[in-house]
Amino acid sequence: MSYEAQDMQAIEIETPGPPRVLRVARRPIPSPAAGEVLIKVLAAGVNRPDVIQRRGHYPPPPGVTDIPGLEVAGEVVRTAPDVRSPAVGERVCALVAGGGYAQYVVAPAVQCLPVPAGLGVEEAAALPETFFTVYHNVFERAGLRARETLLVHGGSSGIGTTAILLGKAFGATVLTTAGSAEKCAACVELGADRAINYREEDFVEAVREATQGRGADVILDIVGGDYVQRNIAAAAVEGRIALIATMGGASAQIDLRPLLSKRIRLMASVLRPQSVQDKGRIAAALRERVWPLFGTRRLCPPIYARFPLEEAWRAHELMESGAHIGKIVLLPKHP
Repeated sequence: MSYEAQDMQAIEIETPGPPRVLRVARRPIPSPAAGEVLIKVLAAGVNRPDVIQRRGHYPPPPGVTDIPGLEVAGEVVRTAPDVRSPAVGERVCALVAGGGYAQYVVAPAVQCLPVPAGLGVEEAAALPETFFTVYHNVFERAGLRARETLLVHGGSSGIGTTAILLGKAFGATVLTTAGSAEKCAACVELGADRAINYREEDFVEAVREATQGRGADVILDIVGGDYVQRNIAAAAVEGRIALIATMGGASAQIDLRPLLSKRIRLMASVLRPQSVQDKGRIAAALRERVWPLFGTRRLCPPIYARFPLEEAWRAHELMESGAHIGKIVLLPKHP
């Protein structure tokens, strides 16, 4: 097959707006530049940043395609001349800066990881965005250690379920918040030691009770807003707070004195704008420290729903509804 001579099905954002602005289009199949591979996409993960991009608030970095989609799994069908691994024919999952909602996508070779043993491509497509994000922020930046307590906000989300799985795999006590009894039960089923229904309980008091007044050593926050001050209250002395999204508001008024007295570190990051070199380093760490655990630990991400690629708008409607528990994936069709 001559990929350069053919086009592919992809999802475009017609104009910023609601889910229905996602439309099926034909685009040229991209060619891998130096250091890249071309992947035949068999499954693509749907993530909250895709929704924010669709609304017009999270544009792709300069030089990156406008096609949404940050993680895929599939088969390598072509490589740039300087790429030795992965090879043509290998099945991989990959973190991409955009372009995942398509039949083919180019990805930096260093951001590709083998499909873990025992997982299919659908499960593998649900790994990169959340595993890169959680590992980088919880373990590298916040330095979570075995026998420490991790508090995860939004435990039923893709990020949340991944944080529960990885926290337990590395020997932490995991507390989490969720918005319903069903979601709390799902978090406990995944391994959380305590799930706090934030609609019925004050998570600060619940964390203090669960830790005998000590507080959480590491807090992973996707909410921001007024949660920032409450996280400070829920944190242990020498606690670390990793802020990775602002679903509850982009500004916060906080009392800095508890930060000083408890020696708390408040840090923040987003993954997409980071360099290929930095993402490649995270991928190498995942390959070394996390990928071997798939053979011995229950790390398979829960998949809540699957949609054909052309029904990406339905996947976005589901994500915006907040009804899902775990990941949502898109399945492109191939002749």
